[in-house]
Amino acid sequence: MEFSKQADGLVFHGSNSKGGDEADKRSSTCIPHGSVSVIGRRRAMEDTLTVAPGELELYDFYAVYDGHGGDQVAHACRNRLHKLVAKEVEHRRDGEGGIHWENVMAASFSKMDEEINVEASEMADRSASSLLRSMGSTAVVVVVGAEKLVIANCGDSRAVLCCNGVAVPLSRDHKPDRPDERERVEAAGGNVINWDGFRVLGVLSISRSIGDYFLRPYVISEPEVTVWERKESDEFLVIATDGLWDVVTNELACKLVKRYLSGKIRRRFSEGTNASCAMEAASILTELAMARGSKDNISVIVVQLKKHHCHGSLKKPNRSSP
Repeated sequence: MEFSKQADGLVFHGSNSKGGDEADKRSSTCIPHGSVSVIGRRRAMEDTLTVAPGELELYDFYAVYDGHGGDQVAHACRNRLHKLVAKEVEHRRDGEGGIHWENVMAASFSKMDEEINVEASEMADRSASSLLRSMGSTAVVVVVGAEKLVIANCGDSRAVLCCNGVAVPLSRDHKPDRPDERERVEAAGGNVINWDGFRVLGVLSISRSIGDYFLRPYVISEPEVTVWERKESDEFLVIATDGLWDVVTNELACKLVKRYLSGKIRRRFSEGTNASCAMEAASILTELAMARGSKDNISVIVVQLKKHHCHGSLKKPNRSSP
């Protein structure tokens, strides 16, 4: 089920799919998941996300994108990056059917980046071309298989795993003041300036992104890739843009979702909405971020990796029942 709702200045988009017949044939899991995006206190919505169960054979694809300078790059990533990853997986299997995930993700992000560059180059309107070249987006991709989690990150959106009650970050934020990122930027001839926070050339507060061609070669689109071997103790994933992580710690996010999925927190999502446990958990996190003063768009995906005894949405009692 998908829905879109606008209320009190907030724009919600959500899904709680468990996969249909066609997805069941191609996906390893079709596991319960839910996603919510809110515009928050921003005037424009530049976040977006992709939920694509079964897009890759035997794997499910989840990603969040946080655009800046405009929403075009983020929307292009939403529409294309999962398809590029699927093609790379097809073409890069080794002789035994294995997948070199680092190569797959690096090639996919590079091709996504190049598609944006080509689109800007082919624009007849030079001002529109320059505007697109000034836009960019973070990207954190999580591919879920029966035995592995594959995480590719570019920017400061983040993926966190709750494993046996412990928050495990599966990506590292690409911030200009991160020592290895500062060293890379400076080696390329750029600099990091503390101007309302650390920024590349005093402009951009992240050191990797898709797009942002005016900051090359200092800002790059190469992702960092993590391959996590799944364990029985893996419980769920929280994948979100920095609108959440700027005000909510990894530990608090995992604690809250775990409490909800275990039935220790009860709430109603909305009248007439058959929201999944995962979607309601994602909604709780967005509400917490807003309450804590987040000034950014907020996008959250919650992916359940094991069965939880979630109570589901509360319903009004049927007083006519005997």
